[in-house]
Amino acid sequence: MKAMRVISGTCKGRRLQAVPGMSTRPTTDKVKEAIFNMIGPYFSGGNGLDLFAGSGGLGIEALSRGIERVIFVDQDRKAVQTVRKNVAACGLEKRAEIYCNDAERALKAVAKRGLRFAVIFLDPPYKEKQWPTLLSSIAGRQLLEPHGVVVAEHSAEAELPEEVGGLTRWKRETYGITGVTIYRWEGDGSDGEHCGLPREL
Repeated sequence: MKAMRVISGTCKGRRLQAVPGMSTRPTTDKVKEAIFNMIGPYFSGGNGLDLFAGSGGLGIEALSRGIERVIFVDQDRKAVQTVRKNVAACGLEKRAEIYCNDAERALKAVAKRGLRFAVIFLDPPYKEKQWPTLLSSIAGRQLLEPHGVVVAEHSAEAELPEEVGGLTRWKRETYGITGVTIYRWEGDGSDGEHCGLPREL
């Protein structure tokens, strides 16, 4: 497998390890660069949430490009170990929280903490049809800042809904077998508290 790297920002050029085995599908550098060109390419603070984090490439790229803190979540322990190694290799330990958990429990936990995110990355296994549940959970819990985005990576043939709650489909692109759909939060997030990240999820 071709080595992954941080494409831009303060950690540009840092090499990232892939998760051992075949249980995860890393986002290619080409798709990663396209994603950040659509949503950034750079940020001035804010929180990020990288669900189904795999190697942590998307969340690390967001930190490198100016997101202040990122929560990484994956239920595969090998993936969690790989995220820890990659975060450490980039010197980002103080700006990251890393958990072994499933996505729905993680969404419940961050909602309980009153967190709001500038960007949420969703990259579940292509064969699993979790989109309606995940998007509804994010919208229903108002987990995004005003105009925050959800970046959904999926198979090219998958068609995600136009709108879910206050999430509105903003952009959609296809790169080979991979599709990327970006939702923007247009709901009422004015009551969300923009607080720092507590120590425990």
